[in-house]
Amino acid sequence: MRVTIERDAFLGALSHVQSVVERRNTIPILANVLIQARDDRVRLTATDLELEVVEDTPAMVEAAGAVTVPAHLLHDIVRKLPEGAQVRLDEPEPGRVVIASARSRFMLSSLPAEDFPELAALEPANTFSIATGDLKFLIERTRFAISTEETRYYLNGIYFHTAEDGETVRLRAVATDGHRLARAEVAAPAGAAGMPGIIVPRKAVLELMRLFDAAGDEIEVALSENTIRFAIDGVVMTSKLIDGRFPDYERVIPQNNDKRLVVDTRLFTQAVDRVSIVSSEKGRAVKFVISPDTLLLSVNNPDAGSAEEELAAEFSGGEMEIGFNARYLLEIAGQFEGDTTEFMLSDAGAPTIIRDPGEERALYVLMPMRV
Repeated sequence: MRVTIERDAFLGALSHVQSVVERRNTIPILANVLIQARDDRVRLTATDLELEVVEDTPAMVEAAGAVTVPAHLLHDIVRKLPEGAQVRLDEPEPGRVVIASARSRFMLSSLPAEDFPELAALEPANTFSIATGDLKFLIERTRFAISTEETRYYLNGIYFHTAEDGETVRLRAVATDGHRLARAEVAAPAGAAGMPGIIVPRKAVLELMRLFDAAGDEIEVALSENTIRFAIDGVVMTSKLIDGRFPDYERVIPQNNDKRLVVDTRLFTQAVDRVSIVSSEKGRAVKFVISPDTLLLSVNNPDAGSAEEELAAEFSGGEMEIGFNARYLLEIAGQFEGDTTEFMLSDAGAPTIIRDPGEERALYVLMPMRV
């Protein structure tokens, strides 16, 4: 193989694919990126056997071929070359690849391209196009609530499914870790109706987020029984789905919370951030003392001290006390773009609904804490 490629285009493609590669691998070939050159194109492929990212980029191909080289090492080399430089890749002998640019020359070890693993071919049962902005909204509003507890593996991703709302079909994204739940929805794109409920793993979600900046107006989605594929302007990301059953999340969304608390979002987040400074790292509990026109936030940590701050508020109930995890409150409020935050409460032991009144497409549920 012998090919010349513009450094910035090469670096952009490498940045997309190398992030899939784990830093530590028990299978040596998985630490490498597959480089295939032919027909004035270079195709880069990286995989961890669960997730695969493929990107094509223009190049001047003098001799077609395929090699694999260490992904992170190659990315670091190309990243440190001058902007606008031309990068030449050459395979002078099996097991060796030369990367050269101007006066720089590197020789890297390679492994045979034929040993590089491929994910099984996807035979889609559902295909549709979704507006990039819609998919980004669904993911950004829910990903923070993905569980990191590996024992409940079925919570380690975002659950996507369609739901009928009268005559309208909605595409929903749901994530929960058992302490908080995030749900977002958009109008279902044509072709999505009837799709099965699927759980997209956390790593695939994070990789997808990295690709949004380079995406056009729409993203092509293809689904099979256990695999999903996203096609984004020259980049194709394929991921295995989580093989598990997502819990019936509708059961934890309260329907009869009738006490409404409204606070200024900016002032509320600043106050929670301040009083939680003295909270314990383990509990992070903030106590709400709510009256018809004020919200008193307080933290009491026997090892560090105490703090409290009072905010103006609107509350439809009488007086109430309830506790929440400060970090969870800040992460939920961080999703809001409106001026106010709305809490729908029942009692100190029941889950609470939190919403941005100006954004009806997203809803959050937070379990209280004992304080």
